[in-house]
Amino acid sequence: MLRSVNKRVFYTTLSGVVILLGAFIAIQYAKGAYRVTTAGFRADTGLLAANSFPTGAQVKVNGRLVSATDDTLYLEPDTYDVEIIKDGYQPWRKQLEVKSELVTQTDALLFPIAPSLSTLTFTGAQNLLPSPDGQKILYYTASMSAEQKNGLYVLELTSSPFPLQKGPRQILQDSPALDLSQIQAIWSPDSTEILILSPNREILLQADRKNESANLSDISFRRKQLLAGWEEEMYLRERQFMKEFPPEIVAIATQGAQNVYFSPDKKRLLYTATIAQELPILITPAVPARSTQQETRTLSPGNMYIYDREEDTNFLIAGLSDDDTTNSKWLLADDVFAPSARSLEASSSAFQTLQATVAAETAQNFARYHTSLYANNYQWFPDSSHLLYVGNNEIKVIGADNTNPTTVYSGPLASNFIYPWPDGRRLIILTSFSPSAPANLYAVELE
Repeated sequence: MLRSVNKRVFYTTLSGVVILLGAFIAIQYAKGAYRVTTAGFRADTGLLAANSFPTGAQVKVNGRLVSATDDTLYLEPDTYDVEIIKDGYQPWRKQLEVKSELVTQTDALLFPIAPSLSTLTFTGAQNLLPSPDGQKILYYTASMSAEQKNGLYVLELTSSPFPLQKGPRQILQDSPALDLSQIQAIWSPDSTEILILSPNREILLQADRKNESANLSDISFRRKQLLAGWEEEMYLRERQFMKEFPPEIVAIATQGAQNVYFSPDKKRLLYTATIAQELPILITPAVPARSTQQETRTLSPGNMYIYDREEDTNFLIAGLSDDDTTNSKWLLADDVFAPSARSLEASSSAFQTLQATVAAETAQNFARYHTSLYANNYQWFPDSSHLLYVGNNEIKVIGADNTNPTTVYSGPLASNFIYPWPDGRRLIILTSFSPSAPANLYAVELE
């Protein structure tokens, strides 16, 4: 009887040990430990998640073809030269550090070698102005065969696979009483209205329909109040977004930087430093598996940086030739952590920061606020992980960590105008392929 009890205890204990050992091995295996790598069996490995957009690309590690996307590779902790290539697309290259028991992702965005062009407008486009929500572009045309078709148009940037079906929509017809080629335009913060400023008349247009000029009242008597209300709305949104960032970054953005632009997902800031300072480490310990690229925390005036609030990383993007403040954007919310937000009634003068005595300057201030295109600056790509910029008639895309610059278009450009489609599938450019033809909008297809 005693022997039977001892056997039961022995087998129960053995089963418990096996279960615990199995669980330990399973956990370690899931974390990347105890794997067979190119260097043999290792008790500590890291994971390289080799993913790409589009998928089905080849993955090379240190020059050796090892897999295809999307796949997970188990590598010994080290720094690797990773290359992702796909026929018809430009190669993606980056040096990545793989750390023990952590996942490093490539997130490679591949661009076509020979992108196609599709025509968005046919009768000329000038005085271009994208909306704050990035979904529309206002432009003027005076080249239509029928005079009643000349005027202001809105191009909807839909995500439909057939974006040309609707075509641009005329919202105001040209007329002798209102020379639309000389007006200044300002979008409302919600992108539903457009304020038109001219020497003899100021009117408010609805962006989703054709407006009849005879039915539009002159609103010049309440223009300042209208713009102040729009600024208050912009201020409140900006204040809400800025509260998600550390106080040290808010102080830099409001007191030591200009041309500050949120990424589309509001998790990163693109900014140009105006004073020299040191950016402290704000998250300790460091976020696991954050970017392993070399960052810069010593800020120099005139240099452009990107700060990531989730990873607490700060990357140098470029140095500017000057720090001219006459063509810059400044934040409206300089009181982010005040107990309460300002109100229009309590302090109307606080919301006049974008308004100027000259209508053209006011319009430029609003345009620069909504997009860095009008600050002659880098622009955010819709994925919040890349930037767009123009140089020597080339459109380039670069990672938000200042890696992998890629030329996506090389050719004639008018006014250096480039603007991303909201889903990132195409870029909008303004160009003319004939000296006798007016400049038109074209889409550079990126898929």
